[in-house]
Amino acid sequence: MLTPPALAQGTFDHRMAVFATDEEFLAAALPFLTEGLAAPDEPPPVAIAAPGRLDLLRDALGGDARRVGFIPHTEWYTGSAANAVAQGAGYLAKHAGPQGRIHLLMEPDWGGRAGRSARESSEWIRYEAFANLLFAPLATTALCAYDTRTAGPAVVAAARRAHPGTGVYEDPLLIAAELDAVPLPPPPRDAHPLPAPEPHAVRTWATGHGLPAADAELFAAAVSEAAAPLDPVSQVLLWGEAPACVCELRSPRRVDDPLAGFVPPPAAEPAPGQGLWFARQVCAYVDVRDDDAGAVVRLQYA
Repeated sequence: MLTPPALAQGTFDHRMAVFATDEEFLAAALPFLTEGLAAPDEPPPVAIAAPGRLDLLRDALGGDARRVGFIPHTEWYTGSAANAVAQGAGYLAKHAGPQGRIHLLMEPDWGGRAGRSARESSEWIRYEAFANLLFAPLATTALCAYDTRTAGPAVVAAARRAHPGTGVYEDPLLIAAELDAVPLPPPPRDAHPLPAPEPHAVRTWATGHGLPAADAELFAAAVSEAAAPLDPVSQVLLWGEAPACVCELRSPRRVDDPLAGFVPPPAAEPAPGQGLWFARQVCAYVDVRDDDAGAVVRLQYA
């Protein structure tokens, strides 16, 4: 049950650097960008990092800074882990060289001193692990930079398991299985049942619980898309208040594929008809659990 779709194996090079000072950041980042500048058949390397660290890189690179792309990480990491997959796939399709060749320095955005919640951190580790499978066909070179001042020791330790070459790398599917072994909290007793995941009914419920009309429309579409591959859906439950509106779908059919909803479609854009991919792009969280009775898919809008 832990066998992913067949993906052609390329030379995706997924590295990790850990730093606690700006000097340590530069010591890892500068050689990496220099390597990218010298790589044949590649466009210029790109640094995706905190704005202040981008300024440090510009100063340290001197004249070479003109040959490097700079993107604030607040503009790259704008949503869920699935959004990061879409952002990366879309960027590579538009800007990378042959077979996805490009050097990307990538510093995750940990949301300032408050950092990410435990749930957000878990989903990020899932993304880091799945990146080894999702981008395997590409010749991209990525260096993920982790600031221990914001990421924290537990996150850094988990991220090491998701990066080859750290000495503690583990099978991405085993990491995902560990995350999915954590049981979902039970639905509240006052959860609202629906006879079917009909978009109008979901939209009406969502607007009644505080979601603006446009958001309610997206949430209803996400529920409908997630339900399509589960058909038949045996139970639909709704609960929560805006923006954290939740829908849980129960089906006698198992999902089985741990990468369901993470593999980008050809266009790498969320569009109706793309099932769990669309749902993961729209919702902050999409939890999938298989058990002896079938599958549970739980969507939380924000």
